[in-house]
Amino acid sequence: MRRISLASVIGTAVEWYDLFLFGTASALVFGKVFFPEFDGAVGTILSFLTFASAYLARMVGAVFFGHFGDRLGRKSMLLISLTAMGVATFAIGLVPGYDAIGVAAPLTLLGLRVIQGLALGGEWGGAVLMTVEHAPHDRRGFFGSMVQVGVPIGTLLANGAFLLVATNMSADALLSWGWRIPFLASAVLVGVGIYIRVHIEETPSFQTVREEGAKAKIPFFALMRRYWRQVLLGGVATLSTGSTFTLMVASGVSYGTNGLGHSKSLMLWAVMLSCGIAFVAIPYFGRLSDRVGRKPVIYAGIAAEAVLAFPFFWLLDTRSAPLVFVAYALMMVAFSANYGPIATFLAELFGTRVRYSGLSVAYMLSGLLGSAATPAVTAWLLSLTGSSSSIAWYVLGAAVVSLLALLLLAETRFGDIDEPGVATRPAARPIGAGA
Repeated sequence: MRRISLASVIGTAVEWYDLFLFGTASALVFGKVFFPEFDGAVGTILSFLTFASAYLARMVGAVFFGHFGDRLGRKSMLLISLTAMGVATFAIGLVPGYDAIGVAAPLTLLGLRVIQGLALGGEWGGAVLMTVEHAPHDRRGFFGSMVQVGVPIGTLLANGAFLLVATNMSADALLSWGWRIPFLASAVLVGVGIYIRVHIEETPSFQTVREEGAKAKIPFFALMRRYWRQVLLGGVATLSTGSTFTLMVASGVSYGTNGLGHSKSLMLWAVMLSCGIAFVAIPYFGRLSDRVGRKPVIYAGIAAEAVLAFPFFWLLDTRSAPLVFVAYALMMVAFSANYGPIATFLAELFGTRVRYSGLSVAYMLSGLLGSAATPAVTAWLLSLTGSSSSIAWYVLGAAVVSLLALLLLAETRFGDIDEPGVATRPAARPIGAGA
């Protein structure tokens, strides 16, 4: 389990590094490099819309990789998706700016961003199943949360890379060529991730389905016939994780630098230090869900996100550097309680025959609903109202919607995900009970 967990964490950290590197660059440089014909606010919004395009691609990637993950196995899809992500990220570092090739620059950037989304749509679900389907039944929450640790690690690496280049060169050099270095450096991380994942075994759950000849012919169709409610409600219940995290790593950075005049270095340090907290908090809450259940921990996290929505911006608006760190630390703890158990919770909603598809589609739906629109919507709200309160209401609304959806799903902690017949047995009420 240590080897499997390490492989999943490292691989997922690389994927999220590549993904959030784009988000950081969108907040700090892409508006000026690829959309210079527009004013600052519009350029930032267009940059964030390009950022959001990956979330549409993630849904396609979830269906595509989910199909083959349920048909051919988890391991092969993990290797293919990680390679695709690495190639796209490296290529972004080579794209000329708008001044060099005109409109072809943002279009090329958009195409590579779509490839990133396709890759992540398949990678995350496979990484979760590699750990959850190998894990002892009483530690699924903990090991599933270890995959989630890849998010703060990847974010930490992405912001650290930008902080390193931003503090060691002029602003002109950063806009000219310095921003490319973190993207090109991803090739090394991808190579490490592929090497580690080659040496892990297929999951026992999938091997059992394969040996019994019980694989679904078209997993997505089988999924939607039996589990469409779990897919929809699971995605909605998870959307607040995406909106909250994207708020901190993209919208918050943009607001802090462009709206409040904080330095880029300060905002990047705030993100990095809060990610250090998440590195510890996420597995703690994952382990707690093994003892008290998934839903109580997730409830607490969503409620905390809602309570902190306004205080988060009040603290930022003080323009006090220490209070900026306090705001990020508090919100990251709330996010960790929500995010730590969610991967295992979603995996346990679906039978083995369609679990890769179900888990991936539900989670990527949450990203489409929660993460994709957050940077652009918050930038638009801020430009429209001039007040951070409008963004706080947005975060609060996302939390309320997630809570309502979670209420309609059953607790999954005490079920057996490998129980014979689980993929075909009708779901009990509440939705997902016994699944």
